[in-house]
Amino acid sequence: MPTMTSDTPDAPDARDTPPPPAGSGRRAYHHGDLRRAILTAALDVISADGPSALSLRDLARRAGVSHAAPAHHFKDRTGLLTAIAAEGYGLLATALTDAADLRDAGVRYVRFAREHSAHFQVMFTPELLRENDLELTTARALAGEGLRNAVSAVPTEGRGADARLAGVAAWSLAHGFATLLLSHNLNGPVGDQDPEEVFRAITSLLFRST
Repeated sequence: MPTMTSDTPDAPDARDTPPPPAGSGRRAYHHGDLRRAILTAALDVISADGPSALSLRDLARRAGVSHAAPAHHFKDRTGLLTAIAAEGYGLLATALTDAADLRDAGVRYVRFAREHSAHFQVMFTPELLRENDLELTTARALAGEGLRNAVSAVPTEGRGADARLAGVAAWSLAHGFATLLLSHNLNGPVGDQDPEEVFRAITSLLFRST
Protein backbone atom coordinates (compact mmCIF):
# COMPACT_ATOMS: atom_id res chain seq x y z
CA MET A 1 0.00 0.00 0.00
CA PRO A 2 1.61 3.31 -1.06
CA THR A 3 2.69 5.98 1.37
CA MET A 4 0.63 9.20 1.15
CA THR A 5 2.94 12.19 1.24
CA SER A 6 2.84 15.78 0.17
CA ASP A 7 5.11 14.95 -2.78
CA THR A 8 3.14 12.04 -4.22
CA PRO A 9 0.32 13.81 -6.13
CA ASP A 10 -1.03 10.70 -7.81
CA ALA A 11 -1.16 8.42 -4.76
CA PRO A 12 -4.43 6.48 -5.18
CA ASP A 13 -5.10 5.37 -1.62
CA ALA A 14 -5.86 7.20 1.61
CA ARG A 15 -4.18 4.78 3.96
CA ASP A 16 -0.45 5.09 4.41
CA THR A 17 2.34 2.84 5.50
CA PRO A 18 4.32 3.72 8.66
CA PRO A 19 6.69 6.72 8.40
CA PRO A 20 9.91 6.09 6.48
CA PRO A 21 13.25 6.03 8.29
CA ALA A 22 14.54 9.29 9.71
CA GLY A 23 16.55 11.31 7.25
CA SER A 24 14.66 10.07 4.21
CA GLY A 25 13.48 13.60 3.43
CA ARG A 26 9.84 12.51 3.08
CA ARG A 27 6.83 13.07 5.34
CA ALA A 28 4.23 10.37 5.79
CA TYR A 29 0.79 10.49 7.32
CA HIS A 30 -1.58 7.78 8.46
CA HIS A 31 -5.34 8.04 8.10
CA GLY A 32 -7.60 5.24 9.17
CA ASP A 33 -10.39 6.91 7.21
CA LEU A 34 -9.24 9.72 4.95
CA ARG A 35 -12.73 10.24 3.52
CA ARG A 36 -14.03 11.00 7.02
CA ALA A 37 -11.05 13.22 7.75
CA ILE A 38 -11.70 15.29 4.62
CA LEU A 39 -15.43 15.57 5.40
CA THR A 40 -14.64 16.72 8.94
CA ALA A 41 -12.14 19.28 7.70
CA ALA A 42 -14.66 20.52 5.13
CA LEU A 43 -17.35 20.91 7.78
CA ASP A 44 -14.92 22.93 9.91
CA VAL A 45 -14.24 25.28 6.98
CA ILE A 46 -17.93 25.68 6.21
CA SER A 47 -18.76 26.39 9.86
CA ALA A 48 -16.12 29.09 9.99
CA ASP A 49 -16.32 30.69 6.55
CA GLY A 50 -19.19 29.18 4.57
CA PRO A 51 -19.24 26.81 1.56
CA SER A 52 -17.62 29.36 -0.75
CA ALA A 53 -14.36 29.02 1.20
CA LEU A 54 -14.09 25.31 0.44
CA SER A 55 -11.06 24.17 -1.59
CA LEU A 56 -9.96 20.59 -2.19
CA ARG A 57 -6.33 21.66 -2.23
CA ASP A 58 -6.70 23.41 1.11
CA LEU A 59 -8.46 20.37 2.58
CA ALA A 60 -5.63 18.15 1.41
CA ARG A 61 -3.17 20.46 3.15
CA ARG A 62 -5.23 20.36 6.34
CA ALA A 63 -5.35 16.57 6.23
CA GLY A 64 -1.63 16.39 5.44
CA VAL A 65 -2.02 14.43 2.21
CA SER A 66 -1.48 14.79 -1.51
CA HIS A 67 -3.63 17.38 -3.25
CA ALA A 68 -5.03 14.53 -5.36
CA ALA A 69 -6.31 12.57 -2.37
CA PRO A 70 -9.65 14.43 -1.92
CA ALA A 71 -10.42 14.01 -5.62
CA HIS A 72 -9.82 10.28 -5.25
CA HIS A 73 -12.77 10.12 -2.84
CA PHE A 74 -15.07 12.89 -4.10
CA LYS A 75 -13.96 13.60 -7.70
CA ASP A 76 -14.43 17.35 -7.30
CA ARG A 77 -15.71 20.10 -5.06
CA THR A 78 -19.31 19.47 -6.11
CA GLY A 79 -18.93 15.82 -5.21
CA LEU A 80 -17.64 16.75 -1.75
CA LEU A 81 -20.50 19.18 -1.11
CA THR A 82 -22.98 16.59 -2.35
CA ALA A 83 -21.57 14.04 0.09
CA ILE A 84 -21.93 16.58 2.91
CA ALA A 85 -25.55 17.28 1.94
CA ALA A 86 -26.35 13.56 1.72
CA GLU A 87 -24.85 12.97 5.14
CA GLY A 88 -26.86 15.90 6.47
CA TYR A 89 -30.15 14.57 5.15
CA GLY A 90 -29.34 11.19 6.65
CA LEU A 91 -28.71 12.80 10.02
CA LEU A 92 -31.93 14.78 9.72
CA ALA A 93 -33.92 11.66 8.83
CA THR A 94 -32.53 9.97 11.93
CA ALA A 95 -33.35 13.01 14.05
CA LEU A 96 -36.98 12.96 12.88
CA THR A 97 -37.41 9.25 13.54
CA ASP A 98 -39.94 8.50 16.26
CA ALA A 99 -40.85 12.15 16.81
CA ALA A 100 -43.73 12.24 19.29
CA ASP A 101 -45.78 14.63 17.16
CA LEU A 102 -45.44 17.42 14.61
CA ARG A 103 -44.30 19.90 17.24
CA ASP A 104 -41.59 17.51 18.40
CA ALA A 105 -40.52 16.96 14.79
CA GLY A 106 -40.13 20.71 14.39
CA VAL A 107 -38.10 20.97 17.56
CA ARG A 108 -35.86 18.16 16.35
CA TYR A 109 -35.44 19.98 13.03
CA VAL A 110 -34.31 23.13 14.81
CA ARG A 111 -31.99 21.09 17.03
CA PHE A 112 -30.47 19.43 13.97
CA ALA A 113 -29.82 22.82 12.36
CA ARG A 114 -28.10 24.06 15.51
CA GLU A 115 -25.98 20.95 16.00
CA HIS A 116 -25.10 20.48 12.31
CA SER A 117 -25.02 24.04 11.01
CA ALA A 118 -22.43 23.30 8.32
CA HIS A 119 -24.53 20.48 6.87
CA PHE A 120 -27.58 22.74 7.08
CA GLN A 121 -25.89 25.47 5.03
CA VAL A 122 -25.09 23.05 2.21
CA MET A 123 -28.22 20.89 2.14
CA PHE A 124 -30.54 23.62 0.90
CA THR A 125 -28.25 25.22 -1.70
CA PRO A 126 -29.01 23.13 -4.80
CA GLU A 127 -26.62 25.01 -7.07
CA LEU A 128 -23.75 23.57 -5.02
CA LEU A 129 -24.89 19.97 -5.40
CA ARG A 130 -25.08 17.12 -7.90
CA GLU A 131 -28.84 16.83 -7.68
CA ASN A 132 -29.13 13.41 -9.34
CA ASP A 133 -26.72 11.76 -6.89
CA LEU A 134 -28.36 8.58 -5.60
CA GLU A 135 -27.08 8.90 -2.04
CA LEU A 136 -28.37 12.46 -1.88
CA THR A 137 -31.81 11.76 -3.36
CA THR A 138 -32.29 8.71 -1.12
CA ALA A 139 -31.35 10.55 2.08
CA ARG A 140 -33.46 13.55 1.11
CA ALA A 141 -36.47 11.31 0.51
CA LEU A 142 -36.06 9.70 3.93
CA ALA A 143 -35.93 13.08 5.64
CA GLY A 144 -39.00 14.23 3.73
CA GLU A 145 -40.83 11.09 4.73
CA GLY A 146 -40.09 11.81 8.37
CA LEU A 147 -41.72 15.23 8.12
CA ARG A 148 -44.70 13.93 6.14
CA ASN A 149 -45.33 11.23 8.73
CA ALA A 150 -45.38 13.83 11.50
CA VAL A 151 -47.83 16.00 9.54
CA SER A 152 -50.08 13.05 8.71
CA ALA A 153 -50.38 12.20 12.40
CA VAL A 154 -52.06 15.55 13.10
CA PRO A 155 -55.88 15.30 12.98
CA THR A 156 -57.48 17.05 10.00
CA GLU A 157 -59.11 19.65 12.23
CA GLY A 158 -55.67 20.58 13.54
CA ARG A 159 -53.93 21.04 10.19
CA GLY A 160 -56.61 21.48 7.54
CA ALA A 161 -57.73 19.17 4.77
CA ASP A 162 -54.61 19.49 2.61
CA ALA A 163 -51.83 17.52 4.32
CA ARG A 164 -49.35 18.56 1.65
CA LEU A 165 -49.88 22.27 2.29
CA ALA A 166 -49.72 21.61 6.01
CA GLY A 167 -46.37 19.94 5.44
CA VAL A 168 -45.10 22.97 3.52
CA ALA A 169 -46.28 25.22 6.34
CA ALA A 170 -44.62 23.07 9.00
CA TRP A 171 -41.36 22.85 7.06
CA SER A 172 -41.38 26.59 6.35
CA LEU A 173 -41.89 27.34 10.03
CA ALA A 174 -39.10 25.04 11.26
CA HIS A 175 -36.68 25.91 8.47
CA GLY A 176 -37.36 29.62 8.68
CA PHE A 177 -36.91 29.69 12.42
CA ALA A 178 -33.69 27.65 12.19
CA THR A 179 -32.30 29.87 9.43
CA LEU A 180 -33.10 33.09 11.29
CA LEU A 181 -31.63 31.61 14.46
CA LEU A 182 -28.35 30.56 12.81
CA SER A 183 -27.98 33.94 11.11
CA HIS A 184 -28.43 35.66 14.52
CA ASN A 185 -31.56 37.47 13.41
CA LEU A 186 -33.44 36.16 16.45
CA ASN A 187 -30.92 37.27 19.05
CA GLY A 188 -33.30 39.94 20.28
CA PRO A 189 -36.58 38.00 20.42
CA VAL A 190 -35.01 34.80 21.74
CA GLY A 191 -32.46 36.37 24.05
CA ASP A 192 -31.32 33.98 26.77
CA GLN A 193 -34.26 31.64 26.29
CA ASP A 194 -33.85 28.09 25.03
CA PRO A 195 -34.46 28.36 21.26
CA GLU A 196 -36.15 24.98 21.21
CA GLU A 197 -38.64 26.06 23.85
CA VAL A 198 -39.28 29.29 21.96
CA PHE A 199 -39.98 27.31 18.82
CA ARG A 200 -42.22 24.94 20.72
CA ALA A 201 -44.28 27.92 21.93
CA ILE A 202 -44.50 29.35 18.42
CA THR A 203 -45.86 26.10 16.98
CA SER A 204 -48.74 26.16 19.42
CA LEU A 205 -49.95 29.30 17.66
CA LEU A 206 -50.33 27.49 14.35
CA PHE A 207 -50.84 23.75 14.85
CA ARG A 208 -52.93 21.82 17.33
CA SER A 209 -52.22 18.18 18.12
CA THR A 210 -55.77 17.60 19.20
